[in-house]
Amino acid sequence: MKTPLQLAIIGSGNIARTHADAIALLPGVRLAAVCSRNPEKARELAAASEAQVFDCVETLLTFAALDAVLVATPSGAHEEAVLSALRAGKPVLCEKPLEISTVRVSRMIAEADRSGVILAGFFPLRFGAGARLIREALDTGRFGRLTFLSARVKWWREQDYYRNSSWRGTWELDGGGALMNQGIHAVDLLQWMGGPVKEVAAFGGALAHPGLQVEDTLTACVRFENGALGTIEAGTSCFPGLDLSLEISGDRGTAIMVNDRIEFWRFAGDAPADEAIRSGRAGGEIRGGSSDPKAITCEGHRQQIAAFCHAIRGEPAAVIDGREAGKAVAIVEAIYQSSRSGKSEPISTP
Repeated sequence: MKTPLQLAIIGSGNIARTHADAIALLPGVRLAAVCSRNPEKARELAAASEAQVFDCVETLLTFAALDAVLVATPSGAHEEAVLSALRAGKPVLCEKPLEISTVRVSRMIAEADRSGVILAGFFPLRFGAGARLIREALDTGRFGRLTFLSARVKWWREQDYYRNSSWRGTWELDGGGALMNQGIHAVDLLQWMGGPVKEVAAFGGALAHPGLQVEDTLTACVRFENGALGTIEAGTSCFPGLDLSLEISGDRGTAIMVNDRIEFWRFAGDAPADEAIRSGRAGGEIRGGSSDPKAITCEGHRQQIAAFCHAIRGEPAAVIDGREAGKAVAIVEAIYQSSRSGKSEPISTP
């Protein structure tokens, strides 16, 4: 039997709990350490696996048993933890967004290249059954020429979601609002499905949360390099919170996914599995936090951590590497620039 991989989580907030729950479901993997500036939360997270607790990343990285690191700190603090881990030779799986600017993402990618250590990013919706079915249909040409792709993350967050946090809703540590924090899942799915994005044009504002320095409502138009058009809607201003939805259309077919479940599936020519997919049984294991961030399931994280561990062992694995994870950040960055400039903006990938 293979020796269990010893993983550490840096961070102790809500999403770190999702990481810990996912690790607990994986054979051959153990949560060995938790590092956080909040010792009480770190101890709570570490208790079930009897993991060691650290309050300093540098000290954590001297822990001899450690095989790899999961980063779950506030978004604008990812770079510091990621670079430290890579320089210590530890593979890293980092929460979304990889960082809050393409400049920071580029530094992280460069260090991973220099050190020859794995850098991967979390985008759990890619691992859902619904998303995989759509991607397979795209790869086999069933949609024909892509024409229109739309993604909506019209969620709701109470005022306390921002008021009770030192980092949410700030440019410094959140890197933006509803688009960077919540909507980036949809941004990643769109670019993964539709291919590289050429340019964007956007409007955004704080409409439901007085005094918020970032946007809680945003809409963007997208032009893909292949000529297809698209839209992105992101909000934490839409009571009571709607499920994430994705629509992919081409001149030969259309699919609609809500969270991870296929809700519409029609093509010019039927395939044997289509009727079963249309029955509503396809997908549904991954659920989002449309009105409550604690409602997010750990299934997508479980699958991503499993793939990450296979990659560490040198086995074939579908990890989302740093360059791929950074594409969504580049698109978000251009959307924010467009909302400020009032003009369409090109995409500059890290």
